[in-house]
Formats: sequence, structure tokens, C-alpha cells
Amino acid sequence: MKWKEQILNLHAYQPGKSIDAIKREYGLERIVKLASNENPYGCSNKVTEMLNNQTTSNALYPDGYAFDLRMSLATHFQVQPSELIFGNGSDELIQIINSALIKPGTNAVMATPTFSEYQQYTIINGGEAREILLTDKGEHNFTEMLNVIDENTAIVWICNPNNPSGVYMKEEELVAFLEKIPNDILVVIDEAYNEYVVANDYPNTLKLLKRFKNIIMLRTFSKIYGLASFRIGYGVADPSIIKTLEPIRSPFNTNTFAQKAALAALADQEFLEQCKRKNREELEKMYQFLENVGLSYYPTQGNFLLVDFQTDGDQIFQKLLQQGFIVRSGKSLGFPNSVRITIGQAEDMEALRKAIQLILTTV
Repeated sequence: MKWKEQILNLHAYQPGKSIDAIKREYGLERIVKLASNENPYGCSNKVTEMLNNQTTSNALYPDGYAFDLRMSLATHFQVQPSELIFGNGSDELIQIINSALIKPGTNAVMATPTFSEYQQYTIINGGEAREILLTDKGEHNFTEMLNVIDENTAIVWICNPNNPSGVYMKEEELVAFLEKIPNDILVVIDEAYNEYVVANDYPNTLKLLKRFKNIIMLRTFSKIYGLASFRIGYGVADPSIIKTLEPIRSPFNTNTFAQKAALAALADQEFLEQCKRKNREELEKMYQFLENVGLSYYPTQGNFLLVDFQTDGDQIFQKLLQQGFIVRSGKSLGFPNSVRITIGQAEDMEALRKAIQLILTTV
């Protein structure tokens, strides 16, 4: 086969064992999944009601324009419908953007560690991924990122708040960075965890879109909206950017149920506020616990926490798994001595703290 040479050393995403398999292997009755930054409170009841009353024919293709959702989001954000693009998760939009801009001889600038798909799709499309280490505080190093941007740079990726560190970029810092980026370079600001943010100086990217015509903001319904299984995300940018990206998008890439679920979820902002509040309450409890037991962490603006155990992250992952908790080892995320923990419900987080305490007394 005449495969692209650059894909031969890439690795497919490896999902973990199923919950049922782990129950059988370890003889456990209950497993708590705190690994994928999903919403532990599920989704809005409005989504459930919509699904129970769904009458759309399954034989018909979905609305390729996502008209109803497009109009609702445009009103919600006070943008034009032509400023929106929808994807099968924001993951697909990352793929579309790379397909539009990256080719051999070009490069994309990004932090590391950050969301791995930025690098993956850069390589798949034959470009060079220029990765700049996060600072000791888990922040994007904007100074060093600027130093590696050149005439062949096509994309700059910014994950805000960053995954897996959870650290955010302040508006003042981001604006100063954007002012130095040439207008012919697309800056992608991935805000998958935006709705969890409580920091007052977090950037208002929607306003920045009016000033900087070379940025696109990505968001998703997979996180706080609790619609990860529906796979639907969106981008907001100047109409000229959206118009250029649209031909790369598959004709019916977001399905009927996803569009309707997103529409129902968007209508229940009270549910989001409740999830945001509960997430912050549990985060504060974790901060206090980790300080009491002497474990360091990055303060986060997301619904996850990266904790440094100062030992092999795979070992901590395995020990927690044996106690019924699925977390994410930091080894595959660029933090080999850490684990990333999704913030769950109060009862589960209390049990997790006891499990961690037990591990610390046995190592």
C-alpha cells in the first residue's frame, strides 16, 4: 500500500477496558469513572424530554446546515449565523482546520503537553508540529511560541483552559500574544472547558473575534452540557474563515439527535450553572485534601485536576483501579508522575480521597 510515510509511526487512540471487564477482573460491584472529563451529573432533563418525544423519521438525513441549532446559538452568543460551523465533536473541527491549512512545508505551533489531536493531525497532513513546553506553572509559554513562528506557520493552537494542566491564559496575556501574530496565521482557541471557568480575567473570546479576524473559537457540547455520546461541537469565526472551511466538512456530519439534544441543552442554562457550582465546590475540597496530604497540583479552571504523586503515574492509576476508580495516568499526557482526575459527585470524590489516603500510607 502507498501509505503516507508520516502516519506509519502514529498510534491510534487506545480506549481503556470496559467497566464490566474491570468489575470482573477485580471482583468489584461498582466502578467510578473519573478519566474522561465527562459531566458526572449527566445532561439536562430537557434533553431527556426531547428524546422521549422525538418523532423525526430515522430514514431521513439530518439537516446539513443545522438550521435550528445555528439560529439558537447565534442568538445565544449574539453572532451572525454565518459565523458558525458545526462538527462531529470539536475533534472533527480540529481535523477540518488541519486539512484546510496544513501541508508539507508548513508548520503549526502549539504547547506541550496539550490536547494531542493538534499534533496528530498536523503530522497526518504532512506538516511540522512545533511544540513548546508549558511553563513550570502549567501555562502556555507565549514568548517561546512567538520565537518559533515563521513565514511557514499556518496555525497556532491555544487550549484555554489547557488540557491536561487545567491552567488558563488571562485575557491581557492572550491579547498581547494575538497582537504579535501575523494576520495570515489562523489562531485556534480551543475552549472545551469554557463553561466551567470562574476566573474573572478569563478572555472574552467572542469579543476578541471582532478585533482579530484571524482567530476561531472552538467549543463543545461534550463537557458541561453532558452530551459526549452525541458528538457535537462548534466553531465561531469571521464569515470568511467559516466559508473557506465549510467545503471540507462532511455534508451530514452532525446527526439529527445530536442537533436536537444540543438545542435542548442550550435552553437550560440553569443546569449549567448548577454543574459549574458543584464542580467548584468539589474542587475546593480536593485542594484542601491535597494540601493536607502534601501532594502538589495545578489549580484548574476545568472539571479535572492534574495531581503530582511524585511516582509512576501508571502505578497510581493501577492502585486506584483496584479500588474501583478509573482515572487517567499522566504518562500518556506528558506528566509521567501524575494522574488526571475528573471531578465527580460529592460521594464519589469523598470515596476517592479515602482511596488516595490508603495508597499514600502503603507506598
